[in-house]
Amino acid sequence: MKEKNIQEIQFLEQGLQNILFQKQAFQMELSEAKEALTELENSKDEVFKIIGQIMIKSDKKKIKDEISSKIKLFELRISELEKQETSLTSRIEKIRDESLKKSK
Repeated sequence: MKEKNIQEIQFLEQGLQNILFQKQAFQMELSEAKEALTELENSKDEVFKIIGQIMIKSDKKKIKDEISSKIKLFELRISELEKQETSLTSRIEKIRDESLKKSK
C-alpha cells in the first residue's frame, strides 16, 4: 500500500471516529428526550421546566411540543451522520481494495 493511501485511510478513519462520537452523543440526547416525553405524558397537568438555576411552572403542551421538536431534530441529525458514516466507510473500503489490487 502506498504511503499516500495509508495517510488517506488514516484521515478518513479519524473522520469516521468523529462521526461515531457525534452519533453516540445525539443518540444519548434522543434517548433522554424520548424518556422526558414519556414522563411528561404520564404526568398530571402541572409541569415544571428547569431554566438555568431555577425551575418554573410551564405549559404542558408547550413543553411537549419543544421536546417533540428536539426529538425530530436529533433523529434528523443521526440520520445525516449515518449517511456520512456509510460514505466514509465505503471510501475507506474502496481505497483498501484498490491498493490491494495494485500491490498484487
